[in-house]
Amino acid sequence: MNLKGKTAVVTGGSRGIGKAICIELAKAGANVAFLYAGNTEKANETLSEMQEINKSDKFKAYKCPVNDPDEVKKAFAAIISEFVSIDILINNAGITRDKLAVMMSPEEFAEVIDVNLKGTFNCIRQTLPVMLKNKSGKIINISSVSGLTGNPGQANYSASKAALIGLTKTIAKEYASKGITCNAVCPGFVETDMTNSFSDNEKILQSIPLKRFAKPAEIARLAVFLSSSDSNYITGEVIRIDGGLAM
Repeated sequence: MNLKGKTAVVTGGSRGIGKAICIELAKAGANVAFLYAGNTEKANETLSEMQEINKSDKFKAYKCPVNDPDEVKKAFAAIISEFVSIDILINNAGITRDKLAVMMSPEEFAEVIDVNLKGTFNCIRQTLPVMLKNKSGKIINISSVSGLTGNPGQANYSASKAALIGLTKTIAKEYASKGITCNAVCPGFVETDMTNSFSDNEKILQSIPLKRFAKPAEIARLAVFLSSSDSNYITGEVIRIDGGLAM
């Protein structure tokens, strides 16, 4: 997949799936601007790894809380000033605040919705005018199988990821005639810092037909495919990549 000359914006790009997406975009030849919430050291590590892969393209990190509309507006203005255009938006930023519903505070519910759902909307809203001007664009939202099946202890997270699917389909319908596609990726369990801390991994593995967690790069390569011209006739789709977990 060749993304040479394309500019991609990735949210939550300093670690985990987001970092893997940035790396795979660099391999495909894209210019990459990524947003991160707070860990500048991790962001710099991602930048260094991309530059080692491809020294000829442009990569830059922007510290920005995606749940703050004003900060998102400033970040995207800076990105457009630096990169001129945006061809691809990959909304990956997300958080968890897991508890059973009876124990979950309204603040914990709202915080996850603010980042995972409103943060995605904030970024789409800033990107659409550029894509409409270009009469083309690719938007990929990283949802989750939890948004398809629900998951105990994740009322806030599952609700946010389910809502992302509705948002994806709406954006796809609203802007297909303008050359803009929008798709959702629904990972299952992925090898990240979060899953490494789970105490019941063996039990989880038994529920996955392929008997392993996904590698971040496997999720990233699907996102890059959806960013490429090979996916031009795909929009409004919700693609599971979960080893058969939600089959």
